[in-house]
Amino acid sequence: MTLPLQAQVLIVGAGPVGLTLATDLAQRGITVVVAETRHRGEPPSVKCNHTSARSMEIFRRLGVAKALREAGLPADYPNDVAYRTTFTGEELSRIHIPARRDRYTDKSGPDGWWPTPEPPHRINQIYLEPVLFAHAEATKGVSILSRTRIDGFTQDLDGVHAQGVDLDSGEEVQVRCDYLVGCDGGRSGVRKGIGASLSGTDVVGRVQSTYFRAPDLLSRANRSPAWATFSLNPRRSGNVYAIDGRETFLLHNYLRPDETDFDAVDRDWAIRTILGVGPDFRYEILSKEDWIGRRLVADKFRDRRVFICGDASHLWIPMAGYGMNAGIADAMNLSWQLAARLNGWGAEGVLSAYEAERLPITAQVSKFAMNHALALQKEREGVPPGIEAPGAAGEKARAEAGRSLYDLNVKQYCCGGLNFGSFYDASPLIAYDGEVAPAYTMDQFTPSTVPGCRTPHVWLEDGRSLYDAMGPEFTLLRFDPQADARPLQEAAARRGVPLEMLDVRSPEAAGLYRHAFVLSRPDQHVAWRGDRMPDDPLALVDLIRGQGKGAPGKLAA
Repeated sequence: MTLPLQAQVLIVGAGPVGLTLATDLAQRGITVVVAETRHRGEPPSVKCNHTSARSMEIFRRLGVAKALREAGLPADYPNDVAYRTTFTGEELSRIHIPARRDRYTDKSGPDGWWPTPEPPHRINQIYLEPVLFAHAEATKGVSILSRTRIDGFTQDLDGVHAQGVDLDSGEEVQVRCDYLVGCDGGRSGVRKGIGASLSGTDVVGRVQSTYFRAPDLLSRANRSPAWATFSLNPRRSGNVYAIDGRETFLLHNYLRPDETDFDAVDRDWAIRTILGVGPDFRYEILSKEDWIGRRLVADKFRDRRVFICGDASHLWIPMAGYGMNAGIADAMNLSWQLAARLNGWGAEGVLSAYEAERLPITAQVSKFAMNHALALQKEREGVPPGIEAPGAAGEKARAEAGRSLYDLNVKQYCCGGLNFGSFYDASPLIAYDGEVAPAYTMDQFTPSTVPGCRTPHVWLEDGRSLYDAMGPEFTLLRFDPQADARPLQEAAARRGVPLEMLDVRSPEAAGLYRHAFVLSRPDQHVAWRGDRMPDDPLALVDLIRGQGKGAPGKLAA
């Protein structure tokens, strides 16, 4: 009989979401086993091309941001988004996004003003995932079982028993754990195992996608390269992403509503038409990556000791790169809550916050992505007449199309609202004070200390990032050095809740932080704020650790 492996948390799936969750849990002192069906080092398919600023902030905390920043496109390769009649045709407009060499210093682009220590990073998943894998594998407390499939699980009051198989040897694998998290993608077996079902829009659009090698493509364009190049013409519109910055590319051919099959359009014809090249052009197809854009959200993210994250819980068109990035946000939200429970200071109620917080955000973000996809579809279907014509009429059509494409697409490629604007407004772990959080759109947001919002980032007088100065768990930010913080510190110590205090000295903070105290959670969302200590500090501590009673708003000072 195979003895079961032991872990506090079993994670099914070693994609970016599972690896992020595993690393953060282990850094919080939790033992983790990750089960993955692929071979060790086997690359993923060419999927996500963008890591958001919010995700890069997370990777900075995990100590892997620098390694990720050094991977992907060449250091001097422009991260711009270009709009042309074809890849090699007339340029209509361009969204300026600096190369990674200049990402921290060049503030001239439309996202250069963002209040963050970590700007976004344009990197394909085939380069991102190996860096995350190596970092997770080297983290004490993480064990990764490659070529292991988890087929089922049972749970009781004390934990979860998972059963699976070693795909190479055929031997049975058993894992006994306190909690199980499914980060196992759109076809998630864990989702099915907890009885969750997806609902929403099953087909928003179909994309015939091709990963190919073409060593001389960049030289044919005869203009500055771009990370993404969108082609718009009456014959066929599509998008081309630079993968290695030299010879490999991912091309999306957006099928029209009446093209209901991936083979409805000749692939070679579509590729040549989008690129604007003739029959003499040679390229090599590396893989076909066809996909269907959806807007599907699970009806629940948890069944007792089993949770789902990422694509296992939500699927949508990857506008703004927010499929993977939303999953990473899921992981960081769940991680600190699981660790709180397992480390003994979190009450059982701390785990109820995961679904209460992440499910509404998932619904919001998926609608942003779907609505943007539909708007882009209208642009492709309404190509201006004469966009490729010579002379003044053609120039006018191209200029108008360029302005329209820039205005529409800068919202998704520089999506500040999705990065920094989302908030938790119905959490059992947050002490609300009656002020409504600022509304946000895909690209616009207002930094705020309203409980539930992201803790606003500022640079400190000594040059450090506020986030670098904060502790790994709860941090009490103090803006009045004379204000007495001892009642809350003592209450936290009484319950064993890890709490650090940071006196914030920053000229930037004056316009953002109106209160003497702001309590920031481990995931850098505001849990409470006030000008003095709450009347019942112990009640506040019990609230944030999942054992709150009564109306949270009454705790605000």
